[in-house]
Amino acid sequence: MALQTGNGVTIVFGTSGFTANYTRIGGTEMSRESIETTHLGTTNYKTFVPDDLIDGGEFSCEFYWDPAMTAFPPINGAAETITITYIDGETLSGTGFLTSSTGPDAENGSLLSGEFSIKWAGQPTYATSEGE
Repeated sequence: MALQTGNGVTIVFGTSGFTANYTRIGGTEMSRESIETTHLGTTNYKTFVPDDLIDGGEFSCEFYWDPAMTAFPPINGAAETITITYIDGETLSGTGFLTSSTGPDAENGSLLSGEFSIKWAGQPTYATSEGE
C-alpha cells in the first residue's frame, strides 16, 4: 500500500444527500471500556477485564459553507447510511447520525466554514477495493 493524502476522499449521506467541499474528514476512534475486577484480596495494582461491547466511535467533518446548500443533515434527523470512500477504493460505511453541528464561522480573509460530528449507531464496516 502506498502512502496517500486525503485529497479525493468523499463522504456520502444515503438519506439526506448532503454534499459539501470538505477540508477535513476526521478518523473514527473506536473504544471499549474496562471493567474493574479489583477486590479486597488484590494487592499492588487494580485488576480489569475488557467489556464485551465496543463503541463504534464518532468523527467530525469540516467543510466550506455554501449559502446555496440544501439538505444539510439535520441534528434531529434519523440515523442514515454514511459511506466514506478513500482514493484507493477502500470504504468505511455504516449507520450514523449527527451529534453536533456548527457553522458557519465568519472571519476576515477566510471562507465561511462549518463543522459537524457524526456518531456511528453501531459497527462501521471497512472494506478494501477487493471487497475484503
